[in-house]
Amino acid sequence: MKRSRINEVMGQAGEMIREYGFILPPFAGWSPAEFRARGEAARAIIDARLGWDITDYGQGRFDDFGLFLFTLRNGRLADLRRGGGMCYAEKLLISRRDQLSPSHTHVIKAEDIINRGGATLVVELNGSDDAGGFAPDRGGVVHCDGIARRFGPGEKLRLHPGESVTLMPGDWHAFWAEGGDVLIGEVSTVNDDVTDNVFREPIGRFAAVEEDEAPVHLLVSDYPQWLA
Repeated sequence: MKRSRINEVMGQAGEMIREYGFILPPFAGWSPAEFRARGEAARAIIDARLGWDITDYGQGRFDDFGLFLFTLRNGRLADLRRGGGMCYAEKLLISRRDQLSPSHTHVIKAEDIINRGGATLVVELNGSDDAGGFAPDRGGVVHCDGIARRFGPGEKLRLHPGESVTLMPGDWHAFWAEGGDVLIGEVSTVNDDVTDNVFREPIGRFAAVEEDEAPVHLLVSDYPQWLA
């Protein structure tokens, strides 16, 4: 994915976020130079991988197959394992009209996916087989705003603004925006995008970046290279 396209997506996402009255935290506006200048003061942001995240899942077709994310806060896996402390995470996402986020599940993370505004968010659901893998012939049960809802294999939930679904480890899900763009909230247990995303198909979680221009802001996947 070209850096120029990433910069463009950041600008468009910022406009949409502001339109819905949401303000990103101060570090969202830092340039790469400002990040470096902060040094160890920014260590907690870097280690938690807070910030901008734009992916085409390594497929090179962002408009059809991709997602915008911004990680606002993220806890510590050690706290989650011991059952106390900062065990939560929060993200803001944008799914553009008909832009697919492919079927996946998580081993550790439970999450609420919330339609914060815009069009309809479609969530396609499947259950797991006995080994935790994708089961094309199994459904399950999720909770939509606290109400239990049984789903069949491949069933599609349609979430309107204000509605949400709680997804547990083993709930396979793909999603896209229907009829327009959707601003999405995600509230979850500790988030580890490096190891805790299990995709149905063998695809990448992060975009491979082609550096055709300088970054306006760093992606979380840039931190190891740019801030080592």
